[in-house]
Amino acid sequence: MRSVKQILNKFNPLEDKYISREFQSFGIYLSEQLDDYKHKALYIKLAKTVHRSILEKALSYVSDSKARNKVALFLWKMKELKSQNLKRKSTT
Repeated sequence: MRSVKQILNKFNPLEDKYISREFQSFGIYLSEQLDDYKHKALYIKLAKTVHRSILEKALSYVSDSKARNKVALFLWKMKELKSQNLKRKSTT
């Protein structure tokens, strides 16, 4: 994981079209890890709206597995983690 300072130091506005914020960088990172470049806008949106710990846990779960469809597994695990978070908050 890179810091915001490192991202901004390497940012070139003439070449880097997509990355101007940290969440965009993480969204692109997710699309690279899941080999799903076609839906990088989805991952950027998820990086902006979903808590980072949930995304990191789901990505870790996918990278540890040997699933053929990593994207489906990632989205399923993310949904499961979000529902667990809501249950914990409602009982507290």
